[in-house]
Amino acid sequence: MSTKDTTFVYCDGSSRGNPGPAAIGVSFQNNDGIEFFFLSEKIGNGTNNIAEWHALLRGMEEAIKQNIRKIKFRLDSELVVKQMKGEYKVKNKDLMGFKSKCEELKSSFENFEIQYIPREQNARADQLANFAQDSKV
Repeated sequence: MSTKDTTFVYCDGSSRGNPGPAAIGVSFQNNDGIEFFFLSEKIGNGTNNIAEWHALLRGMEEAIKQNIRKIKFRLDSELVVKQMKGEYKVKNKDLMGFKSKCEELKSSFENFEIQYIPREQNARADQLANFAQDSKV
């Protein structure tokens, strides 16, 4: 897939307590690495895996709202990436709901890719998730 008109979406979820207070961070960037939109949201209580899935789902929903057609998601959650690609089975019923919603939304994109990246390459999404965690609102 050519990256000329591709949007890169970095997603991260965090939970303090696992389960505990959870938040997400999502950074939309053009192919030059310039951020043009972000999400930093508390999502209530949940596990780290739920937060990671929630970040992906919110990123997909927002991309559809913005009519983005070519997209490449980057996550530091190997579990979510491999489950989304079908390499790992989803056994947890809560995660199954996220997977089925994400699978539904996938067809809204002309090109859809999802890629695992090391945590250090996902610093902005991590920063946004922590910002939401630490905010008083």
